[in-house]
Amino acid sequence: MKVLIADDDPQILRALRITLSARGYEVVTATDGGAALDAAIHQHPDLIVLDLGMPGLTGIEVIEAVRGWSRVPILVVSGRSDSADKVDALDAGADDYVTKPFAADELLARLRALARRVPGEQDAAAVTFGGVTVDLAARVVTRDGAGVRLTPTEWRLLEVLLRNPGRLVTRETLLTEVWGPQYTSDTGYLRLYLSQLRKKLEPDPSTPRYLLTEAGMGYRFSPD
Repeated sequence: MKVLIADDDPQILRALRITLSARGYEVVTATDGGAALDAAIHQHPDLIVLDLGMPGLTGIEVIEAVRGWSRVPILVVSGRSDSADKVDALDAGADDYVTKPFAADELLARLRALARRVPGEQDAAAVTFGGVTVDLAARVVTRDGAGVRLTPTEWRLLEVLLRNPGRLVTRETLLTEVWGPQYTSDTGYLRLYLSQLRKKLEPDPSTPRYLLTEAGMGYRFSPD
């Protein structure tokens, strides 16, 4: 998933680029409003993280311009904590607002919430593979017509993989998304829960066809 980060503070840009890249996001940056709008037009980001107080075009002006042709989710990250600024940004078309300084965990959670609104694969009604149908909206899984019960953790893990078909999802990304950033070294969790998912969903769990392990890196959902 591609994220555009627009902020004139080089430290914020660097920190967000490192944080998001480590979690599997493709990051594009801009340091002023004009560059942000240009990147939104030509880079086709899936999400925009935007500061309000940039040189050139203001954040509000960028939001209004983008909303003229796109519904891409926009998260405002600003040092302005006054409620009037938040109202102005949301009325202009922003989807969410985080005040600086912010915790990385909160920002990532807001991005995950916004990512669920992205059209296309994020809003896919259902994913089907090998006799299994996963209704992402209803959170229902069936196999050969029979219901399959997943635990909340199994569901979240499966959902992350299915929303990234064909892509490598690193162990660190999965651990962060499912359990939180404090568990990025606990790879035993992944092995255990992937094994459980394969038993429930794979035709031959010992030789997985759809939920694949990429040795030393992570996992990949391989659709039909």
